[in-house]
Amino acid sequence: VFRLILSTYTVSGLLCSAGEEVVRLQELEGNTVTIHTGLTGVQSDAHILWFYRSENADIKIVISLIIRGEIITDYDSERFRDRLQLNRTSGSLTIRNISREDSGVYKLHIITGSISVWSFSVDVYAPVLKPVIRNQAEKRSVSLRESCSPLCSVENVKDLSLSWYEEKERISSINSSDSSERLYLPLNKTDPNNSTYTCVAANPVSTQTTQLNITVLCFINTVRNPNEAGRMKLLVAVLIPVLIVGLLLVFIARVWKKKSKQQGKQSWSNRSSGPE
Repeated sequence: VFRLILSTYTVSGLLCSAGEEVVRLQELEGNTVTIHTGLTGVQSDAHILWFYRSENADIKIVISLIIRGEIITDYDSERFRDRLQLNRTSGSLTIRNISREDSGVYKLHIITGSISVWSFSVDVYAPVLKPVIRNQAEKRSVSLRESCSPLCSVENVKDLSLSWYEEKERISSINSSDSSERLYLPLNKTDPNNSTYTCVAANPVSTQTTQLNITVLCFINTVRNPNEAGRMKLLVAVLIPVLIVGLLLVFIARVWKKKSKQQGKQSWSNRSSGPE
């Protein structure tokens, strides 16, 4: 009897479901998700069925029937492994520890005197990892243009976007493709030392950011004005010879002083040992 009722309602429900509106949901992998119907009071003697579309076929995952006044609820334990919970008051379905493999179309059939059908498209996403910024330039020097070429990258996931922001304005971005394991985006700025730059990785359900620390990344001098950098180079070039000459003069002075003391002692010794 149970299977006969299910088969009758399934065929009738599929015939009535053509053209119904689809509610789209985007969820984070690992969360507990409730597919809300928006109903507040399902008729107490209603039959409730949930289906999941797999490989172009609707498979039953929940069936709750009233048979001789008794509520009988059966869950699909093979695919969802006891992760489902039905709310008979609203018809809502809760999925615990949802995974990307659970993405797809879910259909709710509520049968009273007639059949009402709701469809929900659920997309489950992996969480976005924190992007990494590295310097792709081979050499580093005091010159910022020569030493710093920031490159942001992140592990690729579904519907991922990677962007550079200057202050709060997005200046470049790239979207994911299924052909690469990581997503890369260079910062195409000739002088990135004058603003705050942030690399942002995001998909529809999560976001991660990394701020560019230009001094740490590229080991550059914090002097921003090229004229100041030139003057500093000139100052260093002048100070080093002066320091060397100064040290040499100190050394000569100490040697001369030591030699003078030795000569003075020898002269006194000669006078003391002379004939009386």
